[in-house]
Amino acid sequence: MSSDAQVGARPPAGRTFFGHPRALSTLFLTEMWERFSFYGMRAILVLYLTATVADGGLGIGESTANAVYGTYNAMVYLMALPGGWVADRLLGARRSVLWGGVVIAAGHYVMAVPTGWSVFAGMALIVLGTGLLKPNISTMVGDLYERDSPRRDAGFSIFYMGINLGAFIAPLVTGFLGEKINWHLGFGAAAVGMTFGVAQYVLGRRNLGDAGARPADPLLGADRRRALTRAGAVTAVLLVVLLGLLLTGWFTVNTVVNLLTAVTVLVTVGYFARILTDREISGTERRRMKAYVWLFVFAAAFWLIYDQAGSVLNIFAADRTDRDVAGFTFPASWLQSVNPILIIIGAPLAAWLWLRLGHRVSTPTKFAVGLVLNGLSFVLMAAAAQAAVGGDLVSPWWLVAVYAIQVAGELSLSPVGLSATTKLAPVKYASQMLGLWFLATAVGDAIGGQVARLAQNWSQSAYFLTFGLASVLLGVAAVMFTRQIRGLMAGIH
Repeated sequence: MSSDAQVGARPPAGRTFFGHPRALSTLFLTEMWERFSFYGMRAILVLYLTATVADGGLGIGESTANAVYGTYNAMVYLMALPGGWVADRLLGARRSVLWGGVVIAAGHYVMAVPTGWSVFAGMALIVLGTGLLKPNISTMVGDLYERDSPRRDAGFSIFYMGINLGAFIAPLVTGFLGEKINWHLGFGAAAVGMTFGVAQYVLGRRNLGDAGARPADPLLGADRRRALTRAGAVTAVLLVVLLGLLLTGWFTVNTVVNLLTAVTVLVTVGYFARILTDREISGTERRRMKAYVWLFVFAAAFWLIYDQAGSVLNIFAADRTDRDVAGFTFPASWLQSVNPILIIIGAPLAAWLWLRLGHRVSTPTKFAVGLVLNGLSFVLMAAAAQAAVGGDLVSPWWLVAVYAIQVAGELSLSPVGLSATTKLAPVKYASQMLGLWFLATAVGDAIGGQVARLAQNWSQSAYFLTFGLASVLLGVAAVMFTRQIRGLMAGIH
C-alpha cells in the first residue's frame, strides 16, 4: 500500500523472468510458498479442530470450529491495514515482507507442536505475519514497473499464477500428511513451505534493486516516537483486556471469536465514517464512496458464502462424500485444490470476456452476477445435502460442480472489485483503499463464521437453501438498483 513515490523503482538489469524483471521470480516464489503454507494449513484446520481427541484432533464442536475458521480468515485480511501502514511509515515493504515471512513460518512451526494450545498460538502468529507480508509483496510487484508500462498487468498476472499454484499444491501435501498420518505433520509441512519461501527471498534480494527498500512516507523524530507510543498503548490495552478475560473466567474460544468479530465490523464502520465525513474530499468523491459502500456490502455478502469452502463444505466433504477411488480413500481436504485450478483455467477466459463486453456491462451488474452464481452454488449444495439424507454418501462431483459455479462468481466480482476500488477511491485515500477492499473479505469471513454456526443446528439442506436463495435475491436487488449505483459512481463504469 505504498504511495506513488516508490512506484517504478528499477531492479538491476540482467536476466529476465518470462520477459519480466528477474525480481519478479523472487516475489513469485515467495508468494507461492506463502500461499502454500496458508492454504495448506487452512485446508485441514477445521478437520483438525472437529476430529476427536482419539483421532488426534481437538474434539471441538462444528459450530465453534466454523466460527474459529471464519474469524481466523477475517483477522488475516484485517491485519492488512496495519501491515500496510508499518511498511509505509516504518519498515518499508521489503523488510515487512521478510519479517512477515519469518513470523508466518514461526506460526506454522508452533502449530506443528503436538499440544492443544499450539494451534491458537500459531494462528495468532500467522495472522500477524500475513498482515505484514500479504499487502506489501503486491506493492513490491508494482514497484518493478513504471506506472504506465504495458508489461505491468502481465507481470501481475504471472504473480497471481504463483498464488493459485501454491494454493493448488498445498492441500494435496498437507491434506495427505494431516488426514492420513498426523495432523501436526500437516501443519509442519506448511511451516517447511514458508521456510523455503523466506530462504529464497533472502537469496534473491540482490534482484530486487530499490523496490520496497525504503518506507514510502517514513515517520521521523517526534512523529515516529508518538506513533510508537500509541502502538504501545494499544498493545497494553489489548493485554489488559486479555488479562481481564483470564481473571474473570471469560477467556474462552467463543468469547474471543465473538469479540474479534465485533472488532472487525466496528473497524469497518469507523473507516467508512472517517472517509465519508472528511471535509477535504470533494462532493463527487463522496458520492463515489457512497456507491462503493454498496459494492462493499455486496462483496462482503459474497465472501460470507464463498469462504465456507474451507469450513462447512470441507466438513461435508469429510462426512458425506464417497471418496473411495480403486480402494484408496483420498483426503477430504484434497477437494480444496479444485478452486485454485479452476481459477487458473478460468481467469484468462474471464479477462477476455470482460474485454469483449467493455462498458456494456457495468460494475454493479458484474457484482450482481457474482452474487447470483454464489447463491446458486449453495442451492446446488442443498440438493447434494438432500441426496445425503439418511447417511448416504454422495459423489464428490457435487462439490466440484459447486466450486466451479463459485469460481465463475469470483471471477465476476473479485478482480472487478479490485479495479473499482482503485477507480472510486478519493485522492486523499488512494493508498489506503486496497486495505479497505481487504476489509470486505474480513467482514464477510467474520460474519460468515458466525452464520456457519447454524450449519450444526439446522438441517444441511435448509441451511444451504436459505443462504443460497438469500444471495440470489441480493444479486437480483443489485441489478434493480444498478442505475442508482451507477449514478453515484459519477462517470466511473
